[in-house]
Amino acid sequence: MRFIRKSLKLCFWGGLSISIAIAIFLGTCYIMGPPSIELGTATTFYDNEGDLLSPKENHETFQLDNVSPYIIDATIIIEDRHFYNHHGFDYRGIGRAVLKNVKTRHLKEGASTITQQYARNLYLTHEKTWLRKLKEAIYTIRLEMFYSKEDILTGYLHAIYYGHGAYGIEEASQLYFNKQAEDITLAEAAMLAGIPKGPTYYSPFNDEEKAKKRQELILNEMLQADLITQAEYYEAKKLTFEFDEPDLKQDIFAGHFKDTVLEEAATLIHGNDKQMLSGNYHIYTTLDSDYQRQLETLVTEHMKDDSELELGVLSIESNTGAITGLIGGKSYESSTFNRVTDAKRMVGSTFKPFVYYAALENGYTPSTMLLSEPTTFEINDHETYEPQNYNGYYAHEPISLAQALALSDNIYAVKTNLFLNTEKVIRTTKQFNITEELPNVPSLPLGSASIPLFEMVQAYSILANEGKNVQAHTITKIENSAGEIIYSRKPPQDEQILDPAKTFVLNYLMMGMFDRRLNGYMDVTGASIIDQLTHTYAGKSGTTDTDNWMIGYSPLITTGVWTGFDDNRPLQKASEKSLAKQIWAQAIESAHEDKEDASFEVPPGIEKAIIDPQTGLLATSDCPIRRATYFETGTAPTEYCTEHSSHKTEPKKQQEKNLFDRLFELIN
Repeated sequence: MRFIRKSLKLCFWGGLSISIAIAIFLGTCYIMGPPSIELGTATTFYDNEGDLLSPKENHETFQLDNVSPYIIDATIIIEDRHFYNHHGFDYRGIGRAVLKNVKTRHLKEGASTITQQYARNLYLTHEKTWLRKLKEAIYTIRLEMFYSKEDILTGYLHAIYYGHGAYGIEEASQLYFNKQAEDITLAEAAMLAGIPKGPTYYSPFNDEEKAKKRQELILNEMLQADLITQAEYYEAKKLTFEFDEPDLKQDIFAGHFKDTVLEEAATLIHGNDKQMLSGNYHIYTTLDSDYQRQLETLVTEHMKDDSELELGVLSIESNTGAITGLIGGKSYESSTFNRVTDAKRMVGSTFKPFVYYAALENGYTPSTMLLSEPTTFEINDHETYEPQNYNGYYAHEPISLAQALALSDNIYAVKTNLFLNTEKVIRTTKQFNITEELPNVPSLPLGSASIPLFEMVQAYSILANEGKNVQAHTITKIENSAGEIIYSRKPPQDEQILDPAKTFVLNYLMMGMFDRRLNGYMDVTGASIIDQLTHTYAGKSGTTDTDNWMIGYSPLITTGVWTGFDDNRPLQKASEKSLAKQIWAQAIESAHEDKEDASFEVPPGIEKAIIDPQTGLLATSDCPIRRATYFETGTAPTEYCTEHSSHKTEPKKQQEKNLFDRLFELIN
């Protein structure tokens, strides 16, 4: 008996404590007042001039009376059948979910009512944390306290995501069935109501079979609840739809760019991209609308509709990192996959500048000579590596670093990589803000690493910015629906992350691909586009079996282009292998239209010498070709070229090989 009294007392005080806690909690919610459920419009984007990007007409006020009753019944029966009878929470469902979460020790299961879903979509992120759950509960209670069920349902149907950029039942009705929400039939309503649970998974555009099965589930639930007759059930179930290509509601101008903006915005203010799109924000971006249109026109002109060849194009301001143009694929309407930010592709010889920056840090100069000939490298006792030059062309004599970079000599690059040690090269790429894991292999300088175009262009922009740090970005400012600034980008800091002198030397070396004076056993790699260029650029191209790259820059703009197939099939046609350069040349020229030619400022610690490109030595009047070349002070050659003098004593091929070639002969 004593035990029973003690238990009853504990139950009484425990119950009282819980009741008081609940009362305090509810009182707090009441004091906080009604949360705003103003039906905002979609987020608005502005370009770098403050002009609207693709302005949309304002939606008419959304009313529940303008929605088909079938939609309301289908939505409630599948999402929250007790919607009109609870105060925001399905307690039985919550109990089941809590038990499962406790067993798995993860927040995997939920029992969200329509009110909870509306609260989450309107005010919160979708992260699965206990804090977010608590906030959701508070908003749910406040919604139920201060608004009618009709108000909540109206807001929910206006805000829920139905896939393919359609927010709200009105946009979804237009997207999937090309009709207004009030005209939707029973069969159509059941199809639409099934989509929000997983817009990608249950969209009939993506998987008609899954969408049909979910539609039938909803129809059956409606029948069991006596919301429809058996005749209506069978008639709706047997009805089939012919879904054509989706008539996407989002404007496709700068589509991939706007997706990038939403991802960046979600990161900046700790939201999610779907919430950002429907949150009535005002996002001021870095986009140059005129330039973006020029890029999209270029893509239309160069990319054939009957080919599956894809591309990515990215342009950023070299000194600020502001993204002025972005093309994530040849057609946003057919594929929203962003090949600039999300595709990791083998970068080919566009990786070589990182190798040669490491070389400059370790004693190389533009006149460092290495032998260009077919070479077999012994990697270990059981493995050899035989890289080849493009089309099997070799100098069969020593060439300088300046010429090796201009001609993209693979033997020179692999020798340098092995001489430096690949680990040292990998560490160097981190200075360029390359975050991808890189393979420690001899072929690394030939582009065996897979890196997104976004990271590669950002890395090159650091060179264009004279070794100062650059963070590529799309947003300058974000305002909420009340016009309050919730994010403003700070001016870039002049953080020097590369050595200024070595950066300047490398920049000048990378101008060599556009300088015919460096022609050797083959033409410089930029020969096919030199005549199209009216400004001074540095750059590097790259080609693998499956990828074609061109990245180049001036002190003003850095632009990169990638082309290839999404399924990594080989590039077969010559036109496919040259397309990146052609698009790049026109894109970079468009970016510099009406701009004066800009040059890199010569930093302290630099000297200039007139060099014979063939020997890498100081040029004489006998040398047929002479080229000004920049060196770090004290590293320029001191000997004059005798190859072209009338009294030379021995042919060049018999000249004593330098230290590096002797070293590699010992290795091999």
